[in-house]
Amino acid sequence: MSVSDEDSKPSVGLYSESMRHANPRRATLRVLAPVMLAATLLGPFAGYAADTDLGPNARLVALARAGDVDGVRHLLSQGASPDARNRLGETALVIALKRNDTTLANAMLEAGTDVNVASANGTTALMAAAYAGQAEVVQALLARGADPAATDRIGKNAITYAAGQGHAGVVRALLGHGVDPNARYRNDLTALMWAAGYGRDEAVKVLLAAGARTDLRDNRGKTAADIAREAGYPETSKLLQEKP
Repeated sequence: MSVSDEDSKPSVGLYSESMRHANPRRATLRVLAPVMLAATLLGPFAGYAADTDLGPNARLVALARAGDVDGVRHLLSQGASPDARNRLGETALVIALKRNDTTLANAMLEAGTDVNVASANGTTALMAAAYAGQAEVVQALLARGADPAATDRIGKNAITYAAGQGHAGVVRALLGHGVDPNARYRNDLTALMWAAGYGRDEAVKVLLAAGARTDLRDNRGKTAADIAREAGYPETSKLLQEKP
């Protein structure tokens, strides 16, 4: 779930005929020198060097990516939007959570950022926090109205990410907020199946305690125990088969 700038590729027209016969190393340095100088001068804003808008919103998301909490707070105090997004549609909150930066995440929550803004691929702050196992942040997001039912472009949501990563505390928090342990997602997969498929025994136990059914089957006809066994987790499969 990292932000990467688009590569800056010079136009073919910038190369003269004479450069074909020039020293390759010297020619490369000649082309890269201005880029290196710009990166040095712009620091964390280098990714926005090609943009004409270097306003507070663009700077805010650049500083978020750099992990500069003080800089982000300053820009917010100067009127930058807490919902500003980068070119991937990610807010500073989502960027912070993907970097596992809880200090910055809390700063954005205090600033009143919209917790349900999704990036271009559908990732929300709640999904990012669930994937990273940040149970306290998950609780804070839910308290601010984060939607646990939201799904991303591949049909996954917060609890399927948490279950697949084995973050039992996050799974417990989502279940406590009312998420159905037997809800079916894309391909008829349940959170229990996601946990079983990666051998996440603690998450499996939390789901079972919440009433997750072991007899449900995905669109291939496989149960959670089948999925665990075929993925190479016999102990997880046994755990699922022992449930009364």
